[in-house]
Amino acid sequence: MVSTFPHTHSVDVSQIRLAIRALQPQLVEWRRHLHQRPELGFKEQLTANFVAQKLQEWGFEQTLDTSVPLRYQRGIAKTGIVATISSNRPGPVLGIRADMDALPIQEENEVPYRSQHDGIMHACGHDGHTAIALGTAYYLAHHREDFAGTVKIIFQPAEEGPGGAKPMIEEGVLKNPDVEAIMGLHLWNNLPLGTVGVRTGALMAAVEVFQCTIFGKGGHGAMPHQTVDSIVVSAQIVNALQTIVARNVDPIDSAVVTVGEFHAGTAHNVIADTARMSGTVRYFNPKLEGYVEKRIEQIIGGICQSHGARYELEYLQLYPPVINDAKIADLVRSVALEVVETPAGIVPECQTMGGEDMAFFLQQVPGCYFFLGSANPSKDLAYPHHHPRFDFDETALGMGAEIFVRCVEKFCG
Repeated sequence: MVSTFPHTHSVDVSQIRLAIRALQPQLVEWRRHLHQRPELGFKEQLTANFVAQKLQEWGFEQTLDTSVPLRYQRGIAKTGIVATISSNRPGPVLGIRADMDALPIQEENEVPYRSQHDGIMHACGHDGHTAIALGTAYYLAHHREDFAGTVKIIFQPAEEGPGGAKPMIEEGVLKNPDVEAIMGLHLWNNLPLGTVGVRTGALMAAVEVFQCTIFGKGGHGAMPHQTVDSIVVSAQIVNALQTIVARNVDPIDSAVVTVGEFHAGTAHNVIADTARMSGTVRYFNPKLEGYVEKRIEQIIGGICQSHGARYELEYLQLYPPVINDAKIADLVRSVALEVVETPAGIVPECQTMGGEDMAFFLQQVPGCYFFLGSANPSKDLAYPHHHPRFDFDETALGMGAEIFVRCVEKFCG
């Protein structure tokens, strides 16, 4: 439970709130600067330059020397940055992760800070995540006496794809010093401003994708006996794939198998010789890893064999499920309750079949990923994520920074 975390140094939490509130205009300014300059995965050069510039302004040195209390490293997984803040007192090492990339979407918002990059938009709140992480770094750099140990703030590229967490881990971002626990947040327009979604266990789903081509034998639509109809074969496959969730997966375990693309045929009177489909698989239970893939291939292979067709299947496991550690989730929950100041503001049942490569960090060290409510319909700020009019109530920026800072004070107290 949270009571097991050290509390060797008393911190006036009201002072934290006052300091973060004073920082709010800067958080908004940083977020809007980033929103105007969105960049796709592994191309976040402007974003990384901005982060590095701010860190340098606050006294961070670009070095690997662990004796330097305020330091940062660039070029991790191409554009990633890690900022390290070390206290003067020994203690644990906590990681805080923020993603930086945008999406290939044309923004439709008519706001002064709209995207200046044609066809690219921060439509998922990562500009806000980066601003919150910067605010956390600023506060901690100026209050190193209020905690013990070390905080590593990880600015990660390419969450939207192909995934920057895994290469950052492979390049040692959790080492030197070794991170003992990690946390991160996602601004969430599925929750109203003033709420926090946090739960123990699975929060977000595994993400897997497949592409399949069915090879039949084409011919005249009036002479089907001379053909192997790839559309008929594929239609049976689409229907049969639904039995995986309905009849193979334990009904207590949520899972999704979706065929999102289907392409075949060139004319009304021609039986197509090939058909192509693609889809996605989602699940929470890590025990399902590999199982759904196996069943998909068994079903496709069986149906193709029965009709005399052939197939090619490509299956990719992108992200594992996001699994929160009970102890760190309890810490976040207790801090979030202090920030939102009402039990109704804590939303425990906030799972989504969306995926996140934060999962790779949580596979390495215990941690918690949580949702920070950011929707405000009264200001027309409630469009869903990945929508061309997505935007959020920037009041959430200060709330996010306050939660992170208070978590540091409790974890590294």
